[in-house]
Amino acid sequence: MPAGSDPSDRPGGLAEVDWSRWEPTEHAVLCFVRDGDLLLLIHKKTGLGAGKVNAPGGRIDPGETAEEAAIREVREEVGVEASRLTKAGELSFQFVDGYALHGTVFFAASHSGTPRETREADPFWCPVGEIPYERMWEDDRYWLPLALEGKPFRAFFVFDGDRMLSRRIDLA
Repeated sequence: MPAGSDPSDRPGGLAEVDWSRWEPTEHAVLCFVRDGDLLLLIHKKTGLGAGKVNAPGGRIDPGETAEEAAIREVREEVGVEASRLTKAGELSFQFVDGYALHGTVFFAASHSGTPRETREADPFWCPVGEIPYERMWEDDRYWLPLALEGKPFRAFFVFDGDRMLSRRIDLA
């Protein structure tokens, strides 16, 4: 590999983050609700990632487990009651502005209710083979296929705003 082509060698890249000592400033969740070959995705309308396609999710409240937060966030963002959750993986994001986010990714094998638009999100069902990665966070195209294949992972990313500077994905 030519010198400088490894994304971890770029300024602000993984080589500059000591992930063994890294501490997030916030903890959050994502919850992909599955219905056969469909995923429930959202057009995010507010907060971090507004304007992007994502899964329902958000911050973990004090005293709440990651799974409880995932169920609550799906209910609040799209009006669906998610159940039978399984943990798919973990995401660690370091932003060059100092923000540091740890995310736990879940899949819900079942749900009740009909998705509805809220102040935060406009939900839609998407066939797994048609996931609009070009409208999502840049990192999603690297870890979401692994999660969909049932491969547990831990992923580490450095971002400058919306631009990914570096990535590392470890299979668990």
